[in-house]
Amino acid sequence: MRTEVIETARLRLVPVTVEIVECTLAEELDKVSRLIGALLPDPWPGRALIERAFSASLDAIRADPTSRLWGDRIAIGRTGDPPRVIGSVIFHGQPDADGMVEVGYGMELKSQGLGYATEATGAQVDWALSQQGVRKVRATTPPWHRASIRVLEKIGFRPAGTDDHEALGEVLVFERLR
Repeated sequence: MRTEVIETARLRLVPVTVEIVECTLAEELDKVSRLIGALLPDPWPGRALIERAFSASLDAIRADPTSRLWGDRIAIGRTGDPPRVIGSVIFHGQPDADGMVEVGYGMELKSQGLGYATEATGAQVDWALSQQGVRKVRATTPPWHRASIRVLEKIGFRPAGTDDHEALGEVLVFERLR
């Protein structure tokens, strides 16, 4: 797996490492900021969000970081002094046996509505679809989340049905094929 930094017009997408996750969970935010090379937004995710986002405990991430942190990156604005974290784009583990991987994304409040989610997620999905064995990227979003739906539409995702989510109820499913 390649874990290079991805550069877009306005963003640097920096790989998430086990050390970044460990320091986040230990609330060592100064160290997280140094590891990432950027200021953190307020608030920065805590243990509950990290474990929900990565669908795994720290022990599971440590046991298999290549699978669990597959392609996950933190979005940093390329302008500004000092640089600052504006969001992240993660995958829910490695591609499955059918070559499908699921993407999730989020931007901190001050960076929403500025096209960063589209830019970051588009770059991440392009990266994923260039990886050997990946033939499809999937994303889900609640039907009321118009901004998320618009991000997916802008980067070439197509509606693929609905699914049941344990916390959100019915979600829309979108897919983009290689």
